[in-house]
Amino acid sequence: MAPAASTGAIVAIGAGRMGRGIALAYAIHGKAAAIVDFKERTPEQYRQLQDSIHNEIQLTLEQLADLGMFTPSLIEGYRKLISVHPVHEAAQVLAAAHVVYEGVTETQEAKRDALGRIGKLVPDDAIIASCTSTMLASDLAGMVHRPQRFMNAHWLNPAYLIPLVEISAHEGADAQAVQALKDSLKAIGKVPVQCSCSPGYIVPRLQSLIMNEAARMVEEKVATPEEIDLATRYGLGFRFAAIGVLEFIDYGGNDILFHANNYLAKNLDANRYAMPDIVRQYMQEGKIGLRSASGFLSYEGVDLEAYRRDVLARVLGMSRHFGLVQNATSNEEKGD
Repeated sequence: MAPAASTGAIVAIGAGRMGRGIALAYAIHGKAAAIVDFKERTPEQYRQLQDSIHNEIQLTLEQLADLGMFTPSLIEGYRKLISVHPVHEAAQVLAAAHVVYEGVTETQEAKRDALGRIGKLVPDDAIIASCTSTMLASDLAGMVHRPQRFMNAHWLNPAYLIPLVEISAHEGADAQAVQALKDSLKAIGKVPVQCSCSPGYIVPRLQSLIMNEAARMVEEKVATPEEIDLATRYGLGFRFAAIGVLEFIDYGGNDILFHANNYLAKNLDANRYAMPDIVRQYMQEGKIGLRSASGFLSYEGVDLEAYRRDVLARVLGMSRHFGLVQNATSNEEKGD
């Protein structure tokens, strides 16, 4: 049977959580997407998988509508934008692909098989992006027929809700191909960021350190898991949803981080809180952030009063989101 007309140019290879999430991310922004199961299955096994995918997508759309993301009347249209295909239809689907997201099992053998087949079936100008969270783009590029059109694209679950997608391109990747992938992601409301071809991307490296330290604090009985989670939601996560990590260092001052590192290294663990060379270097150069108009970011020519107001507005926006701040009208009414 030929692929449905809704296949479109976006293809997710692999019928697991990531493939389904990516297809949903495009569908709820009006873009057709195809999910291709790359495993050989019996007709009955494939029917069960197909039913599972359709049921999960339907349930997810219903939950999102119930939460107010869109009206229930749109569910059917979004669902029809997602098509599901068995492996024997892969050649037909991939022949029309513009962007292919590979999301098969995280093993070298599975990646080599999938990327090799994908590379031979897609048009010459198609972009192939692996969604791997553990393998380097430079290690995978050689498995693709046209490596200059290949890169990694690390989505965060749930893929249809989390805005960020981390793009990691190897040295041989074509800059125009990277930009084309960014454009495709921006068109569905995503925030693509590009990082070097190194282990861990950006978010996994940061969150691994945070999660390990949280586990240690439970182990050391610093606080209960419930208290640590409250501190994360209403302090750490709250703050960094409004202001970037490096922006935050500059806002408070690199000198504060410098002295905090020294204290924690002395009183907790010298290895875990070892001073990064760049923090020490910036201290020596007097680049302490906002107060010196230079830090990790540059503030030359920036209207500092307007900038500080913007930061306050971002934090206030988070406070309102959490229902922690009432507007002035409500307070005045209570005063009456």
